Amino acid sequence: MVDDERGGAFVRAGLLTCLRGLVQVVLAQAVCIPLFILLVLSIAFIPLGIGILLVPVVVQAMRALTNTQRLWAAEWSGVPIPVPYRPEPAGGGPFRRLWWLLSDPATWRDLLWTLVNIPVGLLLGLLPAALFVYGLEGIFLAPWLGQITFYGWGPFWPLEAWGPIGIVAPMVLGAALTAVSFPVGARILKGHALFSRTLLAPARTALAERVRELTETRSETVDASAAELRRIERDLHDGAQARLVALSMNIGLAEELMKHDPKAASELLAEAREAGGKALTELRDLVRGIHPPVLAERGVDGAVRALALSVPLPVDVRIDLPGRPSAPVESAAYFAVAEMLANIVKHSGSGRAWIQIEYSAGRLVMMVGDDGVGGADPSRGSGMRGIERRLAAFDGTMAVTSPQGGPTIVTMELPCALSSPRTSPSSGTG
Repeated sequence: MVDDERGGAFVRAGLLTCLRGLVQVVLAQAVCIPLFILLVLSIAFIPLGIGILLVPVVVQAMRALTNTQRLWAAEWSGVPIPVPYRPEPAGGGPFRRLWWLLSDPATWRDLLWTLVNIPVGLLLGLLPAALFVYGLEGIFLAPWLGQITFYGWGPFWPLEAWGPIGIVAPMVLGAALTAVSFPVGARILKGHALFSRTLLAPARTALAERVRELTETRSETVDASAAELRRIERDLHDGAQARLVALSMNIGLAEELMKHDPKAASELLAEAREAGGKALTELRDLVRGIHPPVLAERGVDGAVRALALSVPLPVDVRIDLPGRPSAPVESAAYFAVAEMLANIVKHSGSGRAWIQIEYSAGRLVMMVGDDGVGGADPSRGSGMRGIERRLAAFDGTMAVTSPQGGPTIVTMELPCALSSPRTSPSSGTG
C-alpha cells in the first residue's frame, strides 16, 4: 500500500514537471516574443511622443512576467531570485517615470532575458515532456512498429531481426527512460531557473551599491540615535533634574524651618509641590517625545489625528490603512508627519494644511501639504534632513515639491507590512 502511494506520488510529480515545462514553452513563445517586440518598438517611438506613454506600460508588463518567473523559480526549483528594481520616485510626470524605468539597469537585463529565453525556454521546457513521451513510445509503439518497418538499434537492423528481444528490449529501455525522465526533468527545470537567475538577479554593481546605501543609512541612524540620546539627556539635566534638585533642597529647608518658622516652612513645601508638578509635566512631555502613548494605543491613525488637533490651524486628515505597521515604522511615520506639521506652523505662513496617509503596493505613503509661501528645501533645514535619515533607516524615501508661492507637498514612503485590520473610521477632518 505504501509502495503504491509512493509510486502514485512519483508519477504525479513527474507529470507536474512535464506540465511546468510546457508552461515555460508557452511563456517563451506566446509571451516573451510579443513583449520583446513591443518594448523595442515602444523605445523606437519615444521621439514620436507615443513611446513616452507606451514604454512604462510595456516595461511594467515585462516586470510582471519576470516577477512571475522569479516566483516559479523559487516555488518549482528552490532557486530564489531577488527583485532588483529601483524604487519608483514619488511625484513627477511621464518624463520622470520614463527616465526612472530606462535608467534602471534591471530593465535592460529583463529585456535581455526576454530575448534569450525565447530559444532557451523552448528547449529546456520541451525536454522533460520529450523524455517522458519518448519513453512511452519505447514501451507501447517501438516493439510493434519494429515488426513492420525500421525502428532498429543498429544502422539498418529491423527489430524483428532480434526476435523476442526486439520486442522486450525497447519496452524495458522505454520504461527506464520514462522513470528517469521525471528526476531529469526536474533538474532541467532547475537549470532553467539558474539560467534565469543569472540575468534577473541583481548585478554585482547593484549589490555593491546596496551595501554602500545600507552602510550610509546605518551610520546616519547611529548618529541620529546618538543625537536623540544627547537631547534626552540635556532635557533631563536642564529640566526635570534641576527641578527635582530644587525640590529636594526646598524640602530640606522646610524640615529645618518646621520647628522655628512653620509659615515659611509651609511656603517652601508649597513651592516644592509646584516644582514637583512641573517636573512631572516635563517628564510626561519627554516620554511623549520618545513614543507618544496615543501612538501605542491607537496607531498612526489615532496619533496623527490627535496631532492635527493640536496644530493652531485647520488640518484636513485623510487616512486609509487596512491594518497597523510595526511599532518602529509607526514611530518613524508619526514623527515624520509631526516634523512636517511643525515646519508648516513655523515657516510656511499657510492658513490651512492637509495630511493623507494610505497603504499601497507594500508601502506606507504619507503626503503632507500646505497652501503657504513655498520654497521649502531639505538641504537648508536640519529638520527635513533628520526625517530623511529616519526614513532611510527603513529604506524609506522623501520627495519635496515646493515652488515659490506654494503650495508645498512632501511625500514620504516607507516599505512595510501591515498587521491585523483595524475597525476605526478611516477618513475625516481634524
